[in-house]
Amino acid sequence: MSADLTDRPVLVTAVGGAPGFDLARMLQHRGYQVIGTDANAYAAGLLLPGLTPRLIPHSSDAQYTSALLEICRTLRPAALIPTDEGEILRLAEISDHLDVLGVRTWLPTPAAMTACHDKAEFHQRARQHGVPTPATWLPDELDRIPDGLDLVVKPRRGHGAKNVQFCRTVRQARVLCELVDDPIVQERITGSEFTADCLIDRAGTVSVIPRWRLAVRNGLAIAAATFHDDQVAQTVTTTLAALGMTSLCCVQGFVSDGDGPARVVITEVNGRIAGAFPVSVAAGADLIGQFLGGLFGRPVDHDRLRFTPGIHLIKYVDTIAAGPAPLAAVRPIPAPVPVTDLVGGPR
Repeated sequence: MSADLTDRPVLVTAVGGAPGFDLARMLQHRGYQVIGTDANAYAAGLLLPGLTPRLIPHSSDAQYTSALLEICRTLRPAALIPTDEGEILRLAEISDHLDVLGVRTWLPTPAAMTACHDKAEFHQRARQHGVPTPATWLPDELDRIPDGLDLVVKPRRGHGAKNVQFCRTVRQARVLCELVDDPIVQERITGSEFTADCLIDRAGTVSVIPRWRLAVRNGLAIAAATFHDDQVAQTVTTTLAALGMTSLCCVQGFVSDGDGPARVVITEVNGRIAGAFPVSVAAGADLIGQFLGGLFGRPVDHDRLRFTPGIHLIKYVDTIAAGPAPLAAVRPIPAPVPVTDLVGGPR
């Protein structure tokens, strides 16, 4: 255990999702005290034995930041690790207040997070730096789509494969654009899908641990296997440099047959830990230990992020609690407190 965290807990957000749940549980197994937050009272991670659970407003709620700061003020975590991209965007607003409270964070820049969150912005940024990405059109650009392409209609700022629709004609895409909020249309890419767990230190050095997405359910890889591929690693590294990413994140894409320059296509970058990251840890990469070290200002040892290919992961839905009142241990969302009252000064 890091000496920085012996007496104070780590706060992990969004513990109802796979990234937050697995991260909170892994930190507990390593001996850390963990505070878990989520906006859903039925989030499974809030019921992890030994975890300190707190309900919090959704990141889109105006009271989110004041509620989070109140939790930090009362429970005094040494570090805060967000696992939801919407929360990361909000944390940029209160980074100074977290510093005053002594809560460490290691977040991507707002510009990098905007590019991750906005698929149209990501496509434009990636293409400017020569990163292969799916052809992308906004709803008023559909006349530019060539005939004969399979297409995907998805929310421009969505995640988790929610409201993703497939079609074969521009006419069908027009109809789907009426049904999907704030949509974009992309060329459908085929091949072997992968996710790469990545840690970028403050000097810009990158470690890339790719894994095949062997089975996917609702956007989450429920079966995965690590692999080595130099072209994948280089394309992922170029993508991260184009966005100016730092800290812990994940990159998704496809590998097609053949050896051409467009063999690897990047579809998105998420500025958070991935849902199936435990397979990278099982493959020997000290992903969490090196991230925590970097969080507290120590150099990242990239030699300790080497990994073994062919290591597999299988995810399964388990029962966390069953009984008359499984949520009794979860504290309610605290009453809103003005931000100025939490840290003793104006924003």
